[in-house]
Amino acid sequence: MPGCPLTAVQQRAFLYQQIRLFFAKKSVLEVETPVLSSHANSDTQIDVFQTQSIKINSKQAFLRTSPEFFHKRLLASGSGDIFEIAKVFRLGEASAVHNPEFTMLEWYRLGFDLRAMMAEVAALISVLFESFEWPQLPVRHVSYAELFRQYVGGSVFKSSLMQLNQWCRQHGYHGKDLERNAAMDFLFAVVIEPALPKNELLFVYHFPASQAALAQINPQDCNSCLRFELLWNGVELANGYQELTDANEQRQRFESDQKWRQKNGKPVMPLDAHLLDALDVGLPACSGVAVGLDRLLMHLIKASDLSAVLPFPSLRA
Repeated sequence: MPGCPLTAVQQRAFLYQQIRLFFAKKSVLEVETPVLSSHANSDTQIDVFQTQSIKINSKQAFLRTSPEFFHKRLLASGSGDIFEIAKVFRLGEASAVHNPEFTMLEWYRLGFDLRAMMAEVAALISVLFESFEWPQLPVRHVSYAELFRQYVGGSVFKSSLMQLNQWCRQHGYHGKDLERNAAMDFLFAVVIEPALPKNELLFVYHFPASQAALAQINPQDCNSCLRFELLWNGVELANGYQELTDANEQRQRFESDQKWRQKNGKPVMPLDAHLLDALDVGLPACSGVAVGLDRLLMHLIKASDLSAVLPFPSLRA
């Protein structure tokens, strides 16, 4: 039997209907891209499901962690604005707000900068609040560096690695010294997120440049990048970029990820040459964002655990 009420299944269908209506009114094309790929995400913070090869000359294939690479190939071919309600997979992620298989809404808008993308995310959430008879919540924008200064008490970009580790230990971390990104992630998750005000939509922008992934570096401050997250009650709902269009820089980032993975005993992921070729052909100036729909639905029905919106979570699948 399903682990959640059938009303939650109905509410999910209603959520998808409202999302499709939102994008139809803006003439954003719905697309469908492969779940299984010969290439994988090299992100050092994400572990990938592997399976049998789909090509004769390959040893393995991978379940996608995002439709992003396929979307950018479509954008480079002239698709225009696109969105997808996509099933994605991340190995080992299981908690009250994680499931190894989950549903992601991802979309791309040509000519949008970071501010315009954040505004459209806020507009979508506002429409969904109205559809689900939620009161509108205040929307706030704050930089990553300002949050760090306010809740940790120092400059995230000027602090030494030793100082970051000292702050981590002051807030309960035990173990060997963390790398810079790991230390910042610990402080963000343990110190900042639990202290954030409730019942507001918080856009955190200009993340550290070392966490740019596929985002552009901020031309006004090379310490940060053109990336944002949307938080609701301390839970990340969305992650967006003003997209990197430089194939050479993207290749360098992928290769850096591979070196980190090899050094730390993680599988080295094959680079997606198709994506790099698409960037070489020319990705139009755009911004993109991914929204976790399971988490969003969980909030919209006022639940505290994904089990309330998943009929068959991983332990029952």
